[in-house]
Amino acid sequence: YVPPQIRKAQETLDDKKREELGRLKKMVNGLINRLSEPNLSSISGQMEELYMANSRKDMNDTLTDILMNACVTAVAMPARLMMEHVLLVSILHHNVGIEVGAHFLEAVVKKFDELCKSDAEGKECENLLALIAHLYNFHVVHCLLIFDILKKLVSTFTEKEIELILFLLKNVGFSLRKDDALALKELITEAQKKANAAEKKFQDQTRVRFMLETMLALRNNDMRKIPGYDPEPVERLRKLQRALVHSSGSGKDTQLRVSLESLLTADQVGRWWIVGSSWSGAPMISDTKSQAQQKLHVGKVSSKIMELARKLRMNTDIRRGIFCVLMTSEDFMDAFEKLLK
Repeated sequence: YVPPQIRKAQETLDDKKREELGRLKKMVNGLINRLSEPNLSSISGQMEELYMANSRKDMNDTLTDILMNACVTAVAMPARLMMEHVLLVSILHHNVGIEVGAHFLEAVVKKFDELCKSDAEGKECENLLALIAHLYNFHVVHCLLIFDILKKLVSTFTEKEIELILFLLKNVGFSLRKDDALALKELITEAQKKANAAEKKFQDQTRVRFMLETMLALRNNDMRKIPGYDPEPVERLRKLQRALVHSSGSGKDTQLRVSLESLLTADQVGRWWIVGSSWSGAPMISDTKSQAQQKLHVGKVSSKIMELARKLRMNTDIRRGIFCVLMTSEDFMDAFEKLLK
């Protein structure tokens, strides 16, 4: 058995596979290029069919690459276009599986972290932040991640960070207030402290003042104080999302409750938010404990029941234990108590 990480390094793609991936990329690219609000339904349907026909990994890699190339540009992307791209990811996230949104989110966050550390002149950071904001707007990710990013930006507090804080608050501020008003209040207090401490640092104070005013408007739930704030496009697309998501779980139960640190260290500590994802590292529980738990105390059970368990091929201690509990319990409460033990 060769683990996927090593296999990936060894594997030089053969011609057939490369051709297949090229064809897949062309198909996905064609769909993304035609993406707009009226045909979102048909395009998301075709994307789901592609997911059924191809390997999830190939589809996730292809989709993420194409969306990143389309949305992360040196010039600011139109908000409407950005929302439509993210809405497609959100629909696939709910209809196909949470690994679709998780894969895209991880790529976006890692790229954002990388660009924040480098002094990139273009608007890539804003575009990436808009992607994260809309992933939150369309219930792919929990507000925990947004607060982590805001805290990180407030702790650095340079002019570039202030721009990004304003941009993020304008996009998702009121949703954050609805989801976790206390965390928002703490963030505002922290930002005020930073602004007071950094008064000497900035020649132009207007930007900082504007940011603090925006934060206060959020705290007081005053939408009129935020220039250019318009919740209507997001609300309209949310309605469309509810219509296109098959399962009743289009809401918050499929949100990825993952922190910024977990996403950035995913390669080292694994992706616990994706079911079935591999994890390599120190074992979580020592072996002695797990062995101790294996032995179940069923109490005295008649040899007749044990013989029956053997006939029905209850071949492990746990199976035998559960079988004996079910067969010998007086009623459901008794069975429940015994199973807990």
